[in-house]
Amino acid sequence: MDASTIIIAVLGGLLAGIINTLAGNGSAITLSIFTELMGLPGNMANGTNRVGVLFQSAASSAGFIKNDRYSNLSNSKIHIITAVIGAVIGVYVAMSISNDQFKLIFKYLLLVMLLVILVNPKRWLIKTSENAIHNPWLSIPAFWALGFYGGFIQMGMGVIFLVITVLIMKYNLIDANALKTFIVTVYSVLVVALFHMNGLIDWKLGLIIASGQSVGGYFTADLASRYPDAEIWAYRVLVVVIIIAIFSAFDIF
Repeated sequence: MDASTIIIAVLGGLLAGIINTLAGNGSAITLSIFTELMGLPGNMANGTNRVGVLFQSAASSAGFIKNDRYSNLSNSKIHIITAVIGAVIGVYVAMSISNDQFKLIFKYLLLVMLLVILVNPKRWLIKTSENAIHNPWLSIPAFWALGFYGGFIQMGMGVIFLVITVLIMKYNLIDANALKTFIVTVYSVLVVALFHMNGLIDWKLGLIIASGQSVGGYFTADLASRYPDAEIWAYRVLVVVIIIAIFSAFDIF
């Protein structure tokens, strides 16, 4: 691997870490690097990508912890456990079938999510409600599905996570991102272990991108936790990320 490839991989990881911490879908960048630049087959790229996801989520969580963004974590224990169970099941499915069908569903789901996000933007700029009552018949299946999707392919999971935690759980965007990074860190430990046991991780390539992702994740989380208007910028990044993802998914331009 030449120096230019390593530089592109690290910078791509850095950008993915920033995007994942504020919105999601950074895996679209890292998966493209693994498959198009480094030539990894689909399942190997999917497994290797989880190394960066784990390190970046842990680094982002450290940035949020530094600024005390986990005050409501105790209210989400059941959702964390549910998401982890879903992720483990998703990994086993990912190792046995193709990602193509899920990608087909996901690109149309992006259109729905963009519509949901653009309608009444004020819903996305609320303060976290500590007294919000969560309907378990809605929130628990939703978090199981989030975990399953994250375990299966990860790409786009962060965007879907924010839709659920902001609109259903009544978290603001920054607190929702903090919860997202914590949950992804927890289930990624198991996901990485499972992919590794099945020989689907190239640790050298994974750690190269993970170095950039970790730096991007930590400093973005730290800044977002302290910046007064972080919710507004996170909303803008979320909209831009979804629009770019739609262009990519439908081969526009």
